[in-house]
Amino acid sequence: MKDPRPTVLVTGASRGIGRAVCEKLLAEGCHVIGVARSMSTSGHWPSEFTGVDLDLGRLDALPEALKALRRTHPGIGSVICNAGVGRFGSLEEFSARQIRELIDINLTSQVLLAREFLPHLKRHGENANLIFMGSEAALAGGARGAVYAATKFALRGLAQSLREECAASPVRIGIVNPGMVHSSFFDHLGFAPGDAPDNHLQPTDVAEAVWLMMSARPGAVIDEINLSPQKKVIRFGERKRD
Repeated sequence: MKDPRPTVLVTGASRGIGRAVCEKLLAEGCHVIGVARSMSTSGHWPSEFTGVDLDLGRLDALPEALKALRRTHPGIGSVICNAGVGRFGSLEEFSARQIRELIDINLTSQVLLAREFLPHLKRHGENANLIFMGSEAALAGGARGAVYAATKFALRGLAQSLREECAASPVRIGIVNPGMVHSSFFDHLGFAPGDAPDNHLQPTDVAEAVWLMMSARPGAVIDEINLSPQKKVIRFGERKRD
């Protein structure tokens, strides 16, 4: 018998925004397939959750790994492309390898993920969603964020283009662009949002935005959500070490 619960694939699911999205989806009655590099060590999850260890940065192996994931979980009806990393600094401070790694994770892996699952989502029927996790950096560039902003601008362009390509299909394409979120994203960056509640978003705020997109009535599409803390406050300090 077909499982009546929606099945949703979430990348970057082990912590931060991705974990909050998974928890929100589970609370709404979804079955969740959570993907991360170390999903098996991310703690206890309910039976409605399936964790998958997958390194999206290994691009040479990624197409076959995504194909295997789709075949193993044929019930996936929505995909949340949340995985991403942050690295900031003046462009000349980046090595060629660091530029490549940032683009591989934040952009190229998202393109490959969409390419693999879009045909499947188009066949799935109503309420199929493909949602990307953008950033306020997708809306305006800033000092010391050239490479990161470039990946997020490109991701936003990808979402907008796929929205046009999929308009005649049942697949809804969206992108969420959050400002600074109180999460482990900043642990190794040397800066973070302010501590006051109005200085940062919570991961749950972003998860609510994702669910708003997914729960829109069939035939209605929320193309883009820009989400910001009330006040933009940045504090600087020593970055945490591994």
